[in-house]
Amino acid sequence: MSKRRRFRPPGVDSGFTLLPWLLMGMGAFSNILQGETSNPVIGGAGLLVFNSLYISVVFRAFDKRTREAASTRWSLVAMALTTCGLALAYGGSWLTFFPLTGLAVGAVLRGRTLAVAVAGLSLAGGAIAVYHDGWGAAGVVYGTFLSGMVTAAVLALSETVRELRSTRQELARAAVERERLRFSRDLHDLLGHTLSVIVVKSEAARRLAPRDLDAALAQVADIESVGRQALVEIREAVTGYREASLASELDRARGVLTAAGIEPVVRQSGTPLPPRTAALLGWVVRESVTNVIRHSSARGCEIEVRGAAERVRLLITDDGGGDVGSNPAPGSGLTGLAERLAAAGGTLVSGPGPGGHGFRVAAELPVDEDPVPAAAVAGPDGDGYAYGKGDGS
Repeated sequence: MSKRRRFRPPGVDSGFTLLPWLLMGMGAFSNILQGETSNPVIGGAGLLVFNSLYISVVFRAFDKRTREAASTRWSLVAMALTTCGLALAYGGSWLTFFPLTGLAVGAVLRGRTLAVAVAGLSLAGGAIAVYHDGWGAAGVVYGTFLSGMVTAAVLALSETVRELRSTRQELARAAVERERLRFSRDLHDLLGHTLSVIVVKSEAARRLAPRDLDAALAQVADIESVGRQALVEIREAVTGYREASLASELDRARGVLTAAGIEPVVRQSGTPLPPRTAALLGWVVRESVTNVIRHSSARGCEIEVRGAAERVRLLITDDGGGDVGSNPAPGSGLTGLAERLAAAGGTLVSGPGPGGHGFRVAAELPVDEDPVPAAAVAGPDGDGYAYGKGDGS
């Protein structure tokens, strides 16, 4: 079904703006009414043709598709020929059609084509004016050239303003979308990790309750602490000020792996990392450990951070089986994380561990003063990501 063209109301960017200039042709119309024009029928017909072409052209000039159509260009040619014919036949007031035609040319054409067309029309108008009224009428050249170039400049500026306004609106929509995706991703990460910890500690409390009530109560206290911390993190995620800390995530990893019955081994070497690099690696630790707990059935997990002068490497390896063998392709979360690290100048490699046992996630980033763009830390990958096994959820 064809689209219905939206009516363009009068304004600076519509053909109505250029209609009042037709009053410049009132002198020729007056000559016909007063009988000062020979062959008034031909003159009247020429005036009607010119006005019809002018109205058609100026209303086509404000839509890029119709402005660049071949029919519009041919209408301009017909206008120019009609103008030359009427001016050559009658002179005097009929010479004012040259500035009008220049205005229409400036409304339609752009670039080098505009310069050539306006220059040719101005010279033709000047020659015909000199032929009829001598050198005193050569001002037609100036009027034609000025009307064409000024019209083109004003309309080009108007188009630029419209494009800038449209771009601003698009940027605003993109900013809203990025914020929505950021919140979606952070909420997914926070709840996924927190709920995994709560489940693990609840299972531990259930197992300990029959034989060691104090230990079970300690697990319940931990659940309360995790819940309170989750509320704080969710508030920070809502306000957009939350960044994962590598040090805190390593501490959490030790606790949650131990609670899940998985022996943690954490090694860290090298100099302190820039905040954003550490924040991005903190997200990798959080999501990888969460997936070790949820998918791996591992008994041990090693986390190693090795910093060097120029790059830092994070390696997370578990000895579990999980479901990697049945679904070796990385999930959408792994793909999203690889893209984010690539945007920060780093790399991500994930897959089965040495000898095909367990699973390994290796992340590497440059160590500069502020090497990681903010978009890489809080980028718009809003489907959520989980780095480990299975479906990447």
